[in-house]
Amino acid sequence: MDDINIRIAHRIRELRLARGYTLEMLATRCQVSRSAISLIERGETSPTAVVLEKLANGLEVPLTQIFINETSSSSPQPLIHRNEQAEWRDPETGYIRRTVSPPNLRLPFQIVEIEFPPHSRVTYEISESSKVVQQQLWVVEGQIDIQLGKNSYALGQGDCLAMQLDQPVIYSNNSSQVARYILVVSNQLVSAPKESL
Repeated sequence: MDDINIRIAHRIRELRLARGYTLEMLATRCQVSRSAISLIERGETSPTAVVLEKLANGLEVPLTQIFINETSSSSPQPLIHRNEQAEWRDPETGYIRRTVSPPNLRLPFQIVEIEFPPHSRVTYEISESSKVVQQQLWVVEGQIDIQLGKNSYALGQGDCLAMQLDQPVIYSNNSSQVARYILVVSNQLVSAPKESL
């Protein structure tokens, strides 16, 4: 298993233990089996993007926090070159997630680049929560369709969509070309607004 998956495994375990959750407690919270979480934490399997999102929700952190290496002994550096940026590949769809932001800096947001393969789809069943993630998606190349709850958006090159992730979201690339987009994601969960009566 490669370095990024080992770091993800350690980070999930670190976040779980910091919250005082047992494997059973986290399994109940995120609806991922105890055995799957155990395998992930031991680095014996590579979780899919959907499973990582469920774990992040169960741990009450933005997905970006799963990719942060808090235990790194290196001091924060304001510059990270492209060849040093961590990449992770979703084993189910093959989409590539590259963390663009320098590691170990305590910033209120993180920049992530996604290369989304043609004819691919990822569905995140985000559950209702009192805390939500905010992000903006900017299409650099190709096109991507987003379904956020009941709302659908077709984005092409240069388009930007601001999203509050408090409901299910589906990312689809229905074209025959790779879609590349940039996410600017809040590292802090914010309170979900109360629905007006």
